[in-house]
Amino acid sequence: MKKGLERLRLYLKKVFGRVRNETIRTNFLQAIPFWIGSLITGLVAVLYTRLFGFAETGASFVFKHYSWALFILTPVCFVIARWLVVKFAPYARGSGIPQVIASIELANPKQNSLVDKLLSLRIIFIKIFSSLIMVLGGGVIGREGPTIQIAGSIFWEVNGLLPAWWPKISKRNMIMTGAAAGLAAAFNTPLGGIVFAVEELTKTHIKYFKTAIFTAVIIAGLTAQAFLGPYLYLGYPDVNNLSPYIFFAVALVAVSTGIAGSAMSKLMLVIFRWKSKMKLARYSIAYLIVSALIIASFGYFFHQISVGSGKELMTKALFTGDKYNAWYMPIVRILGSVLSFTSGAAGGVFAPALASGASIGSWFAGLFHLTSANSNILILAGMVGFLTGVTRTPFTSAILVLEMTDRHNVIFHLMLAGMISSLAAMVIDKHSFYDHLKLMYIRELSRHQDEEKEEEKTAEPAI
Repeated sequence: MKKGLERLRLYLKKVFGRVRNETIRTNFLQAIPFWIGSLITGLVAVLYTRLFGFAETGASFVFKHYSWALFILTPVCFVIARWLVVKFAPYARGSGIPQVIASIELANPKQNSLVDKLLSLRIIFIKIFSSLIMVLGGGVIGREGPTIQIAGSIFWEVNGLLPAWWPKISKRNMIMTGAAAGLAAAFNTPLGGIVFAVEELTKTHIKYFKTAIFTAVIIAGLTAQAFLGPYLYLGYPDVNNLSPYIFFAVALVAVSTGIAGSAMSKLMLVIFRWKSKMKLARYSIAYLIVSALIIASFGYFFHQISVGSGKELMTKALFTGDKYNAWYMPIVRILGSVLSFTSGAAGGVFAPALASGASIGSWFAGLFHLTSANSNILILAGMVGFLTGVTRTPFTSAILVLEMTDRHNVIFHLMLAGMISSLAAMVIDKHSFYDHLKLMYIRELSRHQDEEKEEEKTAEPAI
């Protein structure tokens, strides 16, 4: 009896030892693609950041020394940027976040070919070049949304290169992790990347990929910091000695920016539907040139901060004595975003949305003649509120602004702004801008797939 029990114990030890070793091996192999994708994402994000900065510097030089040239440079840049997208990668247009969300829904063996149109090496290159040309011409765009699609493409390609014997990895988890890593590297906001993945991207319980996403965000973030340093996107604004009644002003700004962000999104959707009915390409080109000339006019007749990504506007409002924007600046910034985003070229809406919100918060601060610290909290609340109005991700918006400024003492002010603006935005539309665009891309892909199948049937020789 004792000998039998001893043999059983040794056998079970041997079996479970093999299982444990096999589990460790599988987990290790599954982690490697995430590590590689994160490292590449961090390097590409750094390169893209620097190139984007050079393009903005070039645009700034033109604004300061040859402002009349905007009426030539801006239309030319808009046309070239759109041509690159139309010619080489139609799904590289716009922000990139809706494409990533659509990819997550489509990521299954039957529809991988559709995901290949949304995430690929070609998308990476066209996304970068098109957006750089846009910002060189003064386009009101950002690099953060494009970085997310670029990162999703990197992770998708890494997954596609794995040999057949490699332990299977969920394609959805790869794309979601890539998007989180991309946002973390773009803004240097690791918590924002994680919250974004949970709040915006995933329909799966986070326990199934929490290790992957945490690791990817850390590696991508550290890679970016290794080259750019432990920078803050905006810096350290003064938010000390706030009025105990500033919550009321924060709520007012949140309502205004939430409605404004949602209204801007609604207007862009209307323009997209209107443009889809244009049968002739020359009409789209005419719209593009008129949009470019209007944006050039904003830069020429108003101020340089009325165009571009908007980071200069945010830093000017937060860190100088010239805090209060004129009443027209929010209108100019919003119209610039609308015209740039509907151009059909590549470019994100994240940074421009933050700048639009900052301009609204700044105007309210001037209206109430607030002190520097109280003005700053309204500017930050406006940033959170407007971005929430567009994305409907209040926690992501609050965490992003918190990490960009490292002002933890105002976390409740920012969360309040996000919550109120999310509710206010529903007055205009119950769904986020990205949700609408995601459905648009999925319908467009399905329609093209049906057309290709029909063409194949027509091309089949008759028997």
